[in-house]
Amino acid sequence: MNMVSTTTDSGLVLRDIEIAIKGKKLIELSLSVAPGDIVTIIGPSGIGKSALLAYISGLLSPVFAAKGEVWLGSRRIDGLPAHLRGTGLMFQDDLLFPHLSVAGNLKFALGPGKVGKAERESIVEEALARAGLEGFGKRDPATLSGGQRARVSLLRVLLSEPRALLLDEPFSKLDPELRGQFRQYVFNEARLRMLPVIMVTHDPADRVAAGGKAVELKGLKSQS
Repeated sequence: MNMVSTTTDSGLVLRDIEIAIKGKKLIELSLSVAPGDIVTIIGPSGIGKSALLAYISGLLSPVFAAKGEVWLGSRRIDGLPAHLRGTGLMFQDDLLFPHLSVAGNLKFALGPGKVGKAERESIVEEALARAGLEGFGKRDPATLSGGQRARVSLLRVLLSEPRALLLDEPFSKLDPELRGQFRQYVFNEARLRMLPVIMVTHDPADRVAAGGKAVELKGLKSQS
């Protein structure tokens, strides 16, 4: 098994992670991701890529058996509930709330009572302007293009102030030209915030665009 540093002062550290389902071990992995770095996890469908992100974020289904340490900064988080782990997770689907406006979706990330009403409005307006979506706050998410919905989804994750970003093939449903633009936008925002990033993908173009380290997951033998 790969060895990682025992220092956990910064970044995201996975130590001796094992994930299995129905006696079949899917993943055996140790990994360190420094702030601002993007590590790409590649492998075929069904190999356990999404399960790995779910374990890190605290959303793994109980049908899986999993163990191993997850450190974010100096804090071990694998025993914490999902909302206390400090991870932001982006999926293939944008998962915007259809009953809320664009601004309502973004305010949801700020949490109730976190800041005053006026400050919440200001934070949302500034975020939309930064993403090239100035004036979109009152829009119904259903009226947005795929690229606009993707940007709103990312903004919602970033406004929750995660300390690590997990990407579960969030570019796969975009057309090729838009995919490249949005991918670069996501990477730039993550690096600007010095977030450690783990991206799972089956697209070689994602790996090339991310640069940095890539880890290929391969099928493991069934447990005895």
